[in-house]
Amino acid sequence: MSYLDNVRVFVRVVELGTLSSAGRDQRVTPAVASNRIKELERHLGVRLFNRTTRKLSPTEHGRVFYQGAVKIIEAVNEAESAIADLSHNPKGSLRITAPLGIGRRLIASGIPEFHDKYPDIEVRLRLSDHNVDILSEGVDVAFKLGVLEDSNLRMRGILNCQRVVCAAPAYLEKRGTPATPDALIDDNHDCLLLRYPGSKEYYWNLQTPEGIRKFEIGGPYDSDDGDVLTQWALEGRGIINKPLFEVKSYLNEGTLVEILKDTPPASVQLAAIYPHKRFQDPKVRLMIDFMAERCQRLIGKILAEPASNLRDFN
Repeated sequence: MSYLDNVRVFVRVVELGTLSSAGRDQRVTPAVASNRIKELERHLGVRLFNRTTRKLSPTEHGRVFYQGAVKIIEAVNEAESAIADLSHNPKGSLRITAPLGIGRRLIASGIPEFHDKYPDIEVRLRLSDHNVDILSEGVDVAFKLGVLEDSNLRMRGILNCQRVVCAAPAYLEKRGTPATPDALIDDNHDCLLLRYPGSKEYYWNLQTPEGIRKFEIGGPYDSDDGDVLTQWALEGRGIINKPLFEVKSYLNEGTLVEILKDTPPASVQLAAIYPHKRFQDPKVRLMIDFMAERCQRLIGKILAEPASNLRDFN
């Protein structure tokens, strides 16, 4: 076994907490991952982990070795990237994350095309509407809607995305159309929220004549999957606040109707987020450039679709 491979597995076990998670990350079985840790411990002559039935935690020796091991992996990755840059032959793996909505619509379908252009780059895509800890989970690029909140990360803006508040005609006929943002609260409208541990969407920011205001709306149920919220809205179960490109086809069909047009939600930026050092890697630059052009092109095409002659509920 390669000593460097053993070190890579060790680093990911520390970061992910289990052999199975680290094995999946490194594309080896838990048994192989375990053997690599044992071989590393034999080589160093110390125990690197305290083992329990559910999780591995590093010993004092393990914590000390981890600090140096991370630097070794980073140095090797940077050296490989420098060679790839000079040879114009990028290779290796990229860990990519994106929310479910933009991941399914924009990112995932572009991965095969990216691989066709750069066959020596392996892409590991993870889609989730939960917050992803980019640094601890070893993510190279995260595509997301929102603002940069971690100073240890960098951001490249891709597109400023308009948001809309909308609901199904059946819901509006039953509950009435809110004429103002305050009516969402005063009339106890069912607003469908994206919620998960760490989620901040317990309110909507809407543009009013007084400026952007925060409205603490609520509803009978919520989900950690944005597409579930859209489906509930289509079934007449409540009101959603969504990027326009995600619901444009439903608005065109009339299955959803935009409301509160005079006080729309604040727009949100689609961006690529990455650790400071990763942009030196040509693989990361290629991925961001590729997906930025793709997202701009596809979203532009979606927004250019003409709307039907539909009933106005405002």
